[in-house]
Amino acid sequence: MLEDLRLREGLDGWVVRHTAGALRPRSHRHLELELNLVVAGTASYLLDDRRYDLSAGTLTWLFPDQEHVLVDESADHVLWWAVFRPAAVARTATSPHARPLLERDPVGRYSRRIHPQRVQRLAALFGELRDAETLDGGLLNAGLAYLLALAWRAFLESTDVVADREVHPAVDTVARLLQADPDAGDLAALARRVGLSPSHLSRLFVAHMGLSMTRFRNQQRLDRFMRLYGQGRSTTALAAAHQAGFGSYAQFHRVFRKETGRRPSALRTSATDDLT
Repeated sequence: MLEDLRLREGLDGWVVRHTAGALRPRSHRHLELELNLVVAGTASYLLDDRRYDLSAGTLTWLFPDQEHVLVDESADHVLWWAVFRPAAVARTATSPHARPLLERDPVGRYSRRIHPQRVQRLAALFGELRDAETLDGGLLNAGLAYLLALAWRAFLESTDVVADREVHPAVDTVARLLQADPDAGDLAALARRVGLSPSHLSRLFVAHMGLSMTRFRNQQRLDRFMRLYGQGRSTTALAAAHQAGFGSYAQFHRVFRKETGRRPSALRTSATDDLT
């Protein structure tokens, strides 16, 4: 799905700090080049029919024609990401070694683990740019160009390539069905859809995704809950949990704690902070 990121007029991109339990996008792509830096915890990316396992210190480039979605986050996962408009990339990636940044889907692996000092330096720059967005658009644009160039150099200097794994077509189909609708069907119904026995599909799913189908389904329900609940101004947590597909508030509470490491009551605290 091609997604419009709705970047502010006059800005060359933006910067976001993502933590486990925050809203995660569904499988998507966008016209902008994307840069990810994991600073804590673990997660995985589904990139077309491949899976990349990410750990702290992993730097990943995602290109405009690459469908991707973040899955299987650990409770302590923290990720910085930035996007860059094509025109901004063209102005910055002018040297021969930077040409892959101009492509829509370059051949090769574009996920590597970088040196801890590089991680700290880039993470600090991400933070500065996030603060600059609301203060000075010109400063943000200059900083984005520097971030792009600095991150690309850190990537090229690393030889620690993150290996990818091919995802079985049946598993890929089921994962995308559950991303679109966590209640797409029970194990038996999904197995019939992809022409496998329930037990075979269950084993394949764990082997290729690194987590059970039940946990993956609950993660998608949690994402739906976060979309519905927002900041709690238009609905209650109980109502949003039921609409998201959780059978009971107790089930939602258990999943929320397991996936985020927090109690759902923390949502009320966050909403109060946003209002003050």
